[in-house]
Amino acid sequence: MTDPQVALMMLGIFIMLVFLGFPIAFTLMALGIGFGYYAYFDPSRMWRAFNKLGEDSSWWESTSLWIDGFYNNRIFDLFINQTFTVMANEVLTAVPLFLFMGYIVERANIVDRLFGTLNIAAKNIPGSMGVAALITCALFATATGIVGAVVTLMGLLALPQMLKARYDPSFASGIICAGGTLGILIPPSIMLIVYAAASGVSIVRLYAAAMLPGLLLVGLYLVYVVGRAMLQPSVAPRPSKEEVPDVAWGPLLWMLLTSLFPLAILILAVLGSILFGLATPTEAASIGALGGMVLAVAYRSMTFHRLRESVYLTVRTTAMVCWLFVGSYTFSAVFSYLGGEQLIAEFVTGFDLTPLQFLLLAQLIIFLLGWPLEWSEIIIIFVPIFLPLLPQFGVDPLFFGILVALNLQTSFLTPPMAMSAYYLKGIAPPEVKLTQIFAGVMPFLFLVFVSMAMVYIFPQLVFHLPDMFYGG
Repeated sequence: MTDPQVALMMLGIFIMLVFLGFPIAFTLMALGIGFGYYAYFDPSRMWRAFNKLGEDSSWWESTSLWIDGFYNNRIFDLFINQTFTVMANEVLTAVPLFLFMGYIVERANIVDRLFGTLNIAAKNIPGSMGVAALITCALFATATGIVGAVVTLMGLLALPQMLKARYDPSFASGIICAGGTLGILIPPSIMLIVYAAASGVSIVRLYAAAMLPGLLLVGLYLVYVVGRAMLQPSVAPRPSKEEVPDVAWGPLLWMLLTSLFPLAILILAVLGSILFGLATPTEAASIGALGGMVLAVAYRSMTFHRLRESVYLTVRTTAMVCWLFVGSYTFSAVFSYLGGEQLIAEFVTGFDLTPLQFLLLAQLIIFLLGWPLEWSEIIIIFVPIFLPLLPQFGVDPLFFGILVALNLQTSFLTPPMAMSAYYLKGIAPPEVKLTQIFAGVMPFLFLVFVSMAMVYIFPQLVFHLPDMFYGG
């Protein structure tokens, strides 16, 4: 068996183990080290230790020399170096800070006030409660970037009110599931930070590039919600005065000032400081984390228990991301050393694909991978396989990253493995069936594909802001 064939076997075993439910990060490390031992095996290194064995060696010295001989393989040096590389990556330093900001905001009771205020402010718009829920999801998803947290919290907060207002369960469920995934795309997105670390693309340019496509997708969602409420009023009846009371402009303005604007100002301060070069992403994330704590204190929601819980969740999620990077870097290095990356490149280029065909193939593979895998595993493990192919097809990695970010919305919305649907089903009333949730997300799934097509047709949606802020 040739080395490239061993590399493909390594990839096949990984996919099989993932489907069997093995922890992905540790599976990557185990396969990387196991196959790396074979790939980097050097008998001369091993026997240098064994040759030191002598008849007068003590039991301890003999045992140490045998262990040294066994472990005298470059894969262990590689593993240590890759671990150090991940821990020293300045881009990844922003991950725990943005996560901490999100978890603090989640526990600051801002979202329930925000939804209530937007519900009153939008009450004259068709599908007003759906519009309020979608905007709240977008803002909250932007602040947290954690799909499960947004869908779960909004499912507990907005879904019962929408059902009480006689909204169609499928329509209401689709709004919350789709809105909860927006944090993957809209900055400050954890996913974009991870892509930047994996691809070497500037995170600042990625954030600027994601702004217009993110707003485009939110706009498409809002047009669908309002349009369907106008064409089919039964799915989103207008609220009665008992459900949404009349509020004078003065009190309403005060409600907006105390609910919408603090969170919006925090997000804009973080993004603005990054986009205008006033702070690095890590420094901006520090501002966001501090601002989240200030908001929690201002809303009298900061307790030691909530602070401890936020710190614990931040550490747990950050550790998962970092260990995924360690495992992925080790796995990818061995896979490339064995010739697997070159074999895949030759296989793809052998089809003589056009750039459009290559993009369609890559996005189709990522779409299918989104069924069994989380976005983090796709970005860290599989996207780097496509990155070396981009220059051959003239595809900008910045453009490719935004298409991937849009595509990964589908990984949470596509049955039968639509994780956002399962998050919502876990906290939804029993009468809301999983099939209804699946049916509700399908129109939003279609809109994701529409947005991807529009980004391809109008690439300036991606390049305009980066070129304007930082030059071509």
